[in-house]
Amino acid sequence: MQNRFKLFVTALGLAVLTGCASVPMDTPSADAALKSFSAPAADQAGLYIYRDSFAGQGLKKTLKVDGEVIGETANRTYFYRLVSPGNHVIATESEFSDNAINLLAVGGQNHYLRQSIKMGVFVGGAKLSVMPEATAQAHLQKCELAK
Repeated sequence: MQNRFKLFVTALGLAVLTGCASVPMDTPSADAALKSFSAPAADQAGLYIYRDSFAGQGLKKTLKVDGEVIGETANRTYFYRLVSPGNHVIATESEFSDNAINLLAVGGQNHYLRQSIKMGVFVGGAKLSVMPEATAQAHLQKCELAK
């Protein structure tokens, strides 16, 4: 009986970590337009936040910019927001509390953040990393715009 329980827990854990989550998606035309990576106006900064990690595909993770929820991510999705130049706090839902980074947004430039899923005690956590432009743009080609 104990072996069956262990097998069930293992199978459930694998299903959660490798299943597919879905989130509301934007139009293909909006996605294509943002993948031109045009620079924003000098009084704004572009913010691309994407997720392309293999682990945790069955998990959705909430994203916040300056405390405001912008949506939930699934694997191979991204969000784009225009923000004012200056300091911003970008946070993602993790296992026990949000993981956050401070970003100094520069007007007229795009900034790229990657959300990755990491193993947790009970459920996968998430973290954010600032990415180099060329690397992020290559990753974003494999992602779709979420609403």
